Amino acid sequence: MNDRHGGAMQEAVRRFDPRAEFHTEERCWIVEVSNTPDDPAVSIARARVEPGVTTRWHRLDGIAERYVILEGSGRVEVGALEPQLVGPGDVALIPPGCRQRIANIGSGDLVFLAVCSPRFRDEAYEDVDDEPRDGAP
Repeated sequence: MNDRHGGAMQEAVRRFDPRAEFHTEERCWIVEVSNTPDDPAVSIARARVEPGVTTRWHRLDGIAERYVILEGSGRVEVGALEPQLVGPGDVALIPPGCRQRIANIGSGDLVFLAVCSPRFRDEAYEDVDDEPRDGAP
């Protein structure tokens, strides 16, 4: 029998755990704040890009993404748009399959929420950068 939520997501409070942060080949740090199969409509990750770092060009197959800037100064590149300067409160809208990257142009960390719909899945990630990956021959 389905509950009032359609049988999937249940009431919950997910606690932020900074110890869960991990580094990605994309050149940023991620904490998966909320990304579970029982909430398939959306995922939220806290991303952190260190000063002077530009993430790799990438795209997400079948997943729309939004960058909600919380701290720092950045330059975001999305699809055919000219590079855009972003800061706290700005939101970058990234359609499914659209290539994207973000650079930290400030002196402190660039911190943002990556909100994906449907939820982020590793198999949807595609690196489309022309440069070899860090540490690659």
